[in-house]
Amino acid sequence: MIRLSEEVADALARGLPVVALESTIISHGLPQPRNLEVAAELEEIVRRGGAVPATIAVLDGVARIGLDQAGLERIATQPGLRKLGQRDLPVAAALSACGATTVSATAFLAARAGIRVFATGGLGGVHRGFTVDQDESADLDTLSRTRITIVCAGVKSILDVPATLQRLETRGVSVVGYRTGEFPGFYVHTSGIPIDWRVDSPAEAAAIMKAQDALGGAESALVVANPVPPADQLDPELHDRVLAEALAEADRRRITGQAITPFLLDFLVKGTGGASLEANLTAVRGNAAIAAQIASYWSKEN
Repeated sequence: MIRLSEEVADALARGLPVVALESTIISHGLPQPRNLEVAAELEEIVRRGGAVPATIAVLDGVARIGLDQAGLERIATQPGLRKLGQRDLPVAAALSACGATTVSATAFLAARAGIRVFATGGLGGVHRGFTVDQDESADLDTLSRTRITIVCAGVKSILDVPATLQRLETRGVSVVGYRTGEFPGFYVHTSGIPIDWRVDSPAEAAAIMKAQDALGGAESALVVANPVPPADQLDPELHDRVLAEALAEADRRRITGQAITPFLLDFLVKGTGGASLEANLTAVRGNAAIAAQIASYWSKEN
């Protein structure tokens, strides 16, 4: 049910650095043909950082760890492709379905394959109005029981960021800022919320990973929160205004559950003239580069 590409399998067998990449940004996050171009670009960024990229997806029921060009093209162009979380993987396997993997599914499959570092854009988390709708991303639960290091630009800013950080703390997930003492704001450089720990180099992140293993305990994740550079962030005032409009419109239409995230993200893209998407891509590129560096240092430790 899990198939590694020859390149990824060889790299893991030889102890070389490998970085997992999710596939939903390819299938659901970008228009064609740009999505395929970005998929290739992210893999190239990982390679330039000295690591082997492992884009993860499910094709015909088989979890593929590392995609060839044909596999990337299927993820980028196949109509009706499902978005798969961890809970969906057994069903997709049994029914020979195809789907792109979200953070929770990618983290789970990467860890099962022996990959320790994963780069993405932003995490899911606790939704605003949680006390009413009880809406929380499966990402948090998966990270609480999956030993992986995930480099991200924080959590999606459409979410309740303070509540998400509190939930990560409660579930034992370590969070460090990469060269910052404030939690990133996904599209913007900072959420304004301080975090307890920071690291200033990939070597320090790798040292934390080593300490996780040495201490034992719950197999929880390490979140390395890397902010988008101020020069490349979405204008904070524009972000706040359009997000407020998006939330009000979602409330007016009574959009909830799984429909709320794609609605809000799409509203932000349109309301900012595509600027939010560009900030997201800048963040993913930076995260892929840092993840490759962390993976390289990690491979030297093992």
